[in-house]
Amino acid sequence: MSINGESDEFEKSLWQSAEGLRGPVESAEYKHIVLGLLFLKYMSDAFEDRREELRELTHDEDSLEYYVGDDDQERQFILEDIDAYRAENVFYVPEEARWDNLVGRATHPDIGSQIDDAMRAVEEKNPDRLDGMLPKRYSRIPQDTLEGLLNEFSELDLGNGKDTQDEDVFGRVYEYFIKEFAREEGHRGGEFYTPKHVVELLVEILEPFEGRIFDPFCGSGGMFVQSHKFLERKGGDEDQIAIYGQEVNEATWRICKMNLFLRGIDGNIQLGDSIRDDKFGNLSADKIITNPPFNMSEWGKNTVSDEDPRFDYGMPPSNNANFAFIQHMLYHLDRDGMAGTVMANGSMSVQGVEGEIRKKIIEDDRLDAVIALSGELFYTTSIPVCLWILSKGKDSDEYRDRSDETLFINARELFESIDRTQNRLTEDHIQRIADTVRAYRGEDSVGEYEDETGFCKVATTDEIAENDYMVTPGRYVGIRQDDGDGVPYEVKMEELSAELREQFQQSSELQEEIEGNLTELGF
Repeated sequence: MSINGESDEFEKSLWQSAEGLRGPVESAEYKHIVLGLLFLKYMSDAFEDRREELRELTHDEDSLEYYVGDDDQERQFILEDIDAYRAENVFYVPEEARWDNLVGRATHPDIGSQIDDAMRAVEEKNPDRLDGMLPKRYSRIPQDTLEGLLNEFSELDLGNGKDTQDEDVFGRVYEYFIKEFAREEGHRGGEFYTPKHVVELLVEILEPFEGRIFDPFCGSGGMFVQSHKFLERKGGDEDQIAIYGQEVNEATWRICKMNLFLRGIDGNIQLGDSIRDDKFGNLSADKIITNPPFNMSEWGKNTVSDEDPRFDYGMPPSNNANFAFIQHMLYHLDRDGMAGTVMANGSMSVQGVEGEIRKKIIEDDRLDAVIALSGELFYTTSIPVCLWILSKGKDSDEYRDRSDETLFINARELFESIDRTQNRLTEDHIQRIADTVRAYRGEDSVGEYEDETGFCKVATTDEIAENDYMVTPGRYVGIRQDDGDGVPYEVKMEELSAELREQFQQSSELQEEIEGNLTELGF
């Protein structure tokens, strides 16, 4: 089966084979086993390619650095010189960790322990980049499962596309596997994966061509990968961006680091809780692209000071982190910076303390656009979500002054149904939404902006105030209205439904937590 081209048939076939070998191993555990082995295969293939290249150079009289003639001892020294690999951004893989050697021992009863030792050996040879990063839990996995995976992945040639004519085959396989594991894990999968089409939309809107790119809830690094692809498509210069990320889950942090390494993306990815332990306290980002957990409770309100400068607009309630996350983003934006984030729909209409915070953000002219998306876009939740686009430079934008203006887009009808429970945004949907935002900004690459009834509308801050600072797009773009309080029936139902579904989800999560606690207690 071809592994080139746009089709994902190869990734799908490989996934099905790997899944067939899982046996009794839980998906959450198997994820780290499989992704770790894929990364080891990638490192080993890249190492062997570089080793063969070095061997040829030692015989090449034109190679001033490596030619050694008939001196086999010097040739062997070069082949084992770690710096010769590091110079080409290739990890040095010690002999006991090389793929072919592990495959040769795949039938041994202790192959799991040997893989753990191999991971440690690779870390020891590359401490500056891999220290403590690789998974080491293979000794707990059945031997036949590991033997099957070693043999299955042996069919891959991930050595920089030398034979595959696809330099990103490993990245494609890795991304596909992350997506499928997220699908299997349901709402827990949202901790590490945002659907690719949603990330692509955010990246198209934010257009990260240069500067400091920050994701304070970076999961498996999808925002950085799509930003990297955006630059490739647009002919941008990767040297003009710097990547910063923070992830609270240690296992997910490892996946993110591996994901970036295999794409050749250099980034500063820190482990820790962004609210409780902000690793980038002094960072001012040009672009923030992120998807924090929806409606997260217990976000650590009792751990932050009332004087914490991140919460100038007000201290959010302890049972919902949405406006803690939004303010964390605003705090880290440069004076001309922009942020794009996924939010639960309740953030657009919630009242009380959160409503007051939203009001202050709007009055401070930080809200640039709100985009309502359809439901069923995430594996992790069926509730509709929205995008908040925040800006600190509406009055100094390179295209036009957008002071006291906010763009509303109702894109709830833009989706393609994959199956009964899953929708997605197509390329046409993404471009329509992104081009509308660009037109609103006044970019030259698209036509002049015009309000479109039922789809988009630019509202002034005064108009938003007249709507009690609720920012549900349906309130502004114009749809059928009832004869009551002037609020469109669909909007009222959307807001009520969103709040109800979020409460259902919180109830479900609480039930799972209680069930887990009871299980731990032996009941």
